[in-house]
Amino acid sequence: MDTRTQMLEAAEKLLNASPDRDIATRAVCEAVGVGAPVLYRLFGDKNGLLSAVVDYGFERYLAAKRAAEGSPDPVADLRNGWDTHTAFALEHPAVYRLMYSPSFKEVPAAAREAMRLLRQVLERCAAAGKLRTTVESAAQAIMSANIGVALNLVSQPRVYTDPGLSTRVRDAVFDSVLVDEERAPAAEPAVATAALQLSALLRDAGSPLGGPETALLRHWLERLAEQG
Repeated sequence: MDTRTQMLEAAEKLLNASPDRDIATRAVCEAVGVGAPVLYRLFGDKNGLLSAVVDYGFERYLAAKRAAEGSPDPVADLRNGWDTHTAFALEHPAVYRLMYSPSFKEVPAAAREAMRLLRQVLERCAAAGKLRTTVESAAQAIMSANIGVALNLVSQPRVYTDPGLSTRVRDAVFDSVLVDEERAPAAEPAVATAALQLSALLRDAGSPLGGPETALLRHWLERLAEQG
């Protein structure tokens, strides 16, 4: 393990152990056995170190997401994606708080990639006729709820003590965006689901129509999905 990675992991351990969620650069250097000039050379200053800690956290989080192989059941993959997100937060609480800090002036590129990967799974759900709302609406609902639960679990563990909280919130959110196969067919928004499914299939398999016609058709399908 190179010195930079050692310092990032030392910073994470110190953050996890810090009651005020702060660290001293001197403590990081002492944990690795290097002098302050090494930290300044690698990260510039304390803010640069913390920024690198965030990048390192997202790198590990996204590596697991990218490596995950899709199963024949996209809904199962969606559930697994939620659970692995929560598990990562619980395993890396201090880093997770930094990763999704509201103090960022703009959303990190890695966070945008995480949303893109979620949309891909939701596209598969739509193609399988499992989605009852638009991909974007479902993605925003799922990601915001997942982050909210995870942040509460790692930021206020003495308040949020229910071990089943994440699963119950997950199931409630999924019930609002996914088709429930156990319900009677008439109870489902069949038009919206069918519109979302056809739109996803056109995206995956291509359309025999021309570009303008396909764009217009997809616009109509999105309107039908929104009205469903």
